[in-house]
Amino acid sequence: MQQEVYYAGAVAFFVAIALGPAIIPVLRRLKFGQSIREEGPKRHYAKAGTPTMGGIIILTALSVSALLFAGKSIEVWLALFITLGHGIIGFMDDFIKVVLKRNLGLKAREKLLGQIIMAVAMTYIAITFLGRGTDVWIPLLNVNIDFGLFYYILIFLVLIGTTNAVNLTDGLDGLASGTVIIAAAAYAVIALSLGKTPLAIFCVALAGATLGFLRYNANPAKVFMGDTGSLAIGGALAAVAVMTKTELLLIIVGGVFVIEALSVVIQVTSFKSTGKRVFKMSPIHHHFELSGWSETKVVNVFLLVGILFAALALAIFVAGKGGLVYGV
Repeated sequence: MQQEVYYAGAVAFFVAIALGPAIIPVLRRLKFGQSIREEGPKRHYAKAGTPTMGGIIILTALSVSALLFAGKSIEVWLALFITLGHGIIGFMDDFIKVVLKRNLGLKAREKLLGQIIMAVAMTYIAITFLGRGTDVWIPLLNVNIDFGLFYYILIFLVLIGTTNAVNLTDGLDGLASGTVIIAAAAYAVIALSLGKTPLAIFCVALAGATLGFLRYNANPAKVFMGDTGSLAIGGALAAVAVMTKTELLLIIVGGVFVIEALSVVIQVTSFKSTGKRVFKMSPIHHHFELSGWSETKVVNVFLLVGILFAALALAIFVAGKGGLVYGV
């Protein structure tokens, strides 16, 4: 069955490649174009009007491949539910902003409600039907701590934190796509080592679909994934972390996402408390742009950092694998 892991990645990749020429012109004809922040780097003005909602390509390719090669797995169905659920939230947000011209998109409480529903559903199914339990593996300490009912709160924080962090990272051509590919590949290794081949298939399909999308999202981007894609693939990573019992390890696997999110928190906190900005602009990838780095250089450096974080996470996982009593 492990051969199917490779097939899943290849199929997802080629489906995404094939969908690009079909979907991108439709998005362009429908005038689903990206608006650019006026306070952002001036070089981004040229990107105005580039089709967004391209996350549809990733989600379609991922779903086809995952269902084709691992469609009998409850874990994969649950991961797809979380992924597509967040994709729907993101699509609605994009549609309101791009088509209805309401800049703020969905209201925060509307997004939050949807994410709470999915977090509760995922946690209940994982505990009740998949034997997930409510204990959490603590990396480095290599111990498991039972969170009890507080586990539901943890999963909500993991979901909302990951989806929003990936969303913030999606600000340069190929940046979110590339870092998600790296994180998904790392989780494929983790899932395989735990004997969770269907989840590994899901992860490789996610990496393959995103790699195919990167063909059209690399600089200069022909399409953006939008919230449709960024919220969905963030949800996918969070779902896999839950089902491999590595929720806290996700902080390291997705270290770039954490840095991006923290830069926004630091910037907002500093400005509100002192009236001063720590960075020239947040998320932090824009700080480096405004410091004179080319967009390509920022993306390449961030991808290298992402690889280092993923390698560190895998090293920690291997060293503490004996603490993972779930699925071993």
